[in-house]
Amino acid sequence: PALAAALASCSSTGSRLALPGASGFALGIDVLAASGFAALRNQRVGLITNQTSVNGRGIPSRVVLQRALGRNLTTLFTPEHGLDGREPAGFKVQSRRDPLTGLTAWSLYGDTRKPSPRMLANVDVVLFDLQDIGSRSYTYISTMALAMEACAENRRAFMVLDRPNPIGGIRVQGPPLNPRWKSFVGQIPVPYLHGMTAGELARMGNARGWWKARPALRVVPMHGWKRSMVWRDTGLRWTPTSPNIPHPESPLYYAATGILGGLDGVDIGIGTPHPFEFAGGKGIDPHRFAADLSALRLPGVRFHPYHSQRKPGFAGVRLSIDPRGSTDLIALAVILTSEVVRRSSGLPLRQSTGDTRTLFHKVWGSDNLWLALNSRTPANRIIAGFQSYARSFAAARQPFLIYS
Repeated sequence: PALAAALASCSSTGSRLALPGASGFALGIDVLAASGFAALRNQRVGLITNQTSVNGRGIPSRVVLQRALGRNLTTLFTPEHGLDGREPAGFKVQSRRDPLTGLTAWSLYGDTRKPSPRMLANVDVVLFDLQDIGSRSYTYISTMALAMEACAENRRAFMVLDRPNPIGGIRVQGPPLNPRWKSFVGQIPVPYLHGMTAGELARMGNARGWWKARPALRVVPMHGWKRSMVWRDTGLRWTPTSPNIPHPESPLYYAATGILGGLDGVDIGIGTPHPFEFAGGKGIDPHRFAADLSALRLPGVRFHPYHSQRKPGFAGVRLSIDPRGSTDLIALAVILTSEVVRRSSGLPLRQSTGDTRTLFHKVWGSDNLWLALNSRTPANRIIAGFQSYARSFAAARQPFLIYS
């Protein structure tokens, strides 16, 4: 009861507190700080954190919390890519000592992806403060889901320090997750682009039973964020969320070409300064490809021909996406994947076997796209197949939205 009362003291009323910055925009960590950390008084705190966990002035959240709480900040947890965000995708991360706080940073992308009772032994409440990118297959929300489940099982509370969805809160696009293909790159039943913040997803998941057990949950909302805002509107400096998301617009390109990148025998620009900004394969005429895509007149998207300098024989298009454009990015992903497969004579499908093929299904959320590509189903029919689901999810999420 005491903890519940403390959590209740930090709620959406935080928007009436004195907040930093001339614009009044504040991240969840800043709203919590403006309250004097009242919700954490006399609580032992664990923090899920990495290099993106900074306040509006760029100070690491773990430093902010340690200065305020002292020894009551007891434990750190880190997701995929590690505490500094430098580990490659899919590589196990080791637990380590954090040089900034001196605390153990337990890895949640190593031998376990869910906090164990041992990890939670010295914790009363776990805080989640990671910058997500708004795509279902990005694993930070999967880390949140399993941590919430662990907190419920071990009678710990859970608090989300909310952060922006960098592509905004309006796009709800893509196919459902088939439960058969639930995995760490598809942990929660949402469209590929859900248009929600971590706090909103936590609220919806807790209410809908997306995890096996539901913890006491409190979301510390941002102040001043609106659904129409993209990252550049926040005035915040972008911290790369992982090695291949270096720019504030990278999440848009991840959505557009990440599906294609799940196949072998393609090029999406990984290894260049502009990952996910390309769509190419072997034997493709880049000028014809760019002209055909441009003829579709997709709003806010432009296509430029390129020949790969890193992969001899690979060519295709480089994308330019307006963050405020209205194009369905997952429809674009289907078009690019379908066309690269077709224009490279099906080579990506033939080369993608075993674990690659399985991961492709997990990322898409089912084996439907693979089957459609193999049967040469037109892209517009594939796209039409998930529109009603996206619309129904957009309606279902409404009670759990925090921001207008």
